[in-house]
Amino acid sequence: MIQEIQLRILPEIAANEQQLKAYISREHGISLKQLNAVRILKRSIDARQRMVFVNLKVRAYVNETPTDDEFTHTVYNKVENAPQVIVVGAGPGGLFAALRLIELGIKPIVVERGKNVHDRKKDIALISREQTVNPESNYSFGEGGAGAFSDGKLYTRSKKRGNTDRILNIFCQHGASSSILVDAHPHIGTDKLPKVIENMRNTIIECGGEVHFETRMESLIIENNELKGIETNTGKTFLGPVILATGHSARDVYRWLAANNVPIEAKGIAVGVRLEHPQMLIDQIQYHNKEGRGDYLPAAEYSFVTQVEGRGVYSFCMCPGGFVVPAASSAEQVVVNGMSPSNRGSKWSNAGMVVEIHPEDFPEYAKYGPLALMEFQEELEHQCWMQGGRNQTAPAQCMADFTKGKLGISLPESSYSPGLVSSPLHFWMPSFISKRLSLGFQQFGQYSHGFLTNEAVLIGVETRTSSPVRIIRDAESLQHITIRGLFPCGEGAGYAGGIVSAGIDGERCAESAAKCAGK
Repeated sequence: MIQEIQLRILPEIAANEQQLKAYISREHGISLKQLNAVRILKRSIDARQRMVFVNLKVRAYVNETPTDDEFTHTVYNKVENAPQVIVVGAGPGGLFAALRLIELGIKPIVVERGKNVHDRKKDIALISREQTVNPESNYSFGEGGAGAFSDGKLYTRSKKRGNTDRILNIFCQHGASSSILVDAHPHIGTDKLPKVIENMRNTIIECGGEVHFETRMESLIIENNELKGIETNTGKTFLGPVILATGHSARDVYRWLAANNVPIEAKGIAVGVRLEHPQMLIDQIQYHNKEGRGDYLPAAEYSFVTQVEGRGVYSFCMCPGGFVVPAASSAEQVVVNGMSPSNRGSKWSNAGMVVEIHPEDFPEYAKYGPLALMEFQEELEHQCWMQGGRNQTAPAQCMADFTKGKLGISLPESSYSPGLVSSPLHFWMPSFISKRLSLGFQQFGQYSHGFLTNEAVLIGVETRTSSPVRIIRDAESLQHITIRGLFPCGEGAGYAGGIVSAGIDGERCAESAAKCAGK
């Protein structure tokens, strides 16, 4: 007999298989000798009260042995002689598009401007060590996209985009832990995700697809409003329908589209800072315990959202037990992001703290048309570079000092390896943003006593929360509204907001592109 059971138990019971079996046996009248196995299906933590509980959904095997796999396998067949579709970008949108094309009997030709995920690590290391940014290989560009080295969080609030479980199962098939199917906030970890990405690439190649690294799309080949293919910086031309999944930092692509009258539009984004606390402090606050999380609970997370003067102020991409990283994609920029390894074991936590902005909030940029907020992003990142010392050291300010409009001299220890420079962020950041952040922080400090503190530091700037441009497409066919055969895809096209949603959008674009290619 197989039973599915809902449990609400103490963390120490949830963390120990034998204690978990004993609890199920005792509370549900099942003989311990007959309880052959227990598989956890869903897991979440309830820390709303002082007593912290773990909620589990489990499958109990009574006089049964588990025979089913922990995840669903997808079959990928050979496609080397099939019609082809070009996939521009090897981030999650592009990779999942390529895998779905193979399922549908189409040969994907993946073109990626950056390096493979292994060689990309070396260029990322140079950002901190030598303060140099390779514009083609960095935290934004390269195999795996912006998510490869910035955490691998797989949580999405949207339930309308598509089948999130399918995306998670494909990750498991390529080497991710099956825990991502269980946890309420699934997470692979920046130390594990690169190998998963490499395995996905190997599947594409083994099935007859192609992957071309260090190959940047220079232009689209358009004839009579129909896309024929792309031209690249290597001199190679690739012909076929195109899934354009270039990521939210491919500003050269947006500029090319605007210059060649391909319809695009400005899209609202969120801009702010990366806020870093000691992880112990967050554990104490979230778990209501001066001893922190103890031996059985994970590094605590938080999520804050409020409205300040008509705009949302909220936490974004919270990384418990993580690090703040330099995420610029060109020279003379400072941009920060957050990541954490699979064990979430560092002594810091960080999160983006951002303010929602719309194109009309900055009328002085209206002259840039659909590129208005992209230009705003770029100028703010350059100003941050100037304030940070004209290298990858970042301007920073203690959290309480920021809310008081005060510049402190000393800064707390930080995970940001290029280093911090004390700077009055409250003074030089646009007041539209800094004022709302300050008021938001004060509200968050009221919700969580101890959160608003000078033990925490604001690191500037967090600007790459999403694409500042939307490449307009038909809602049903997913093709561009005027160019047949062009399928704008994922976060860079303005239709996704993270790894999972980008993967879902990649699959949807693949299904439409396959029809265009003749299947």
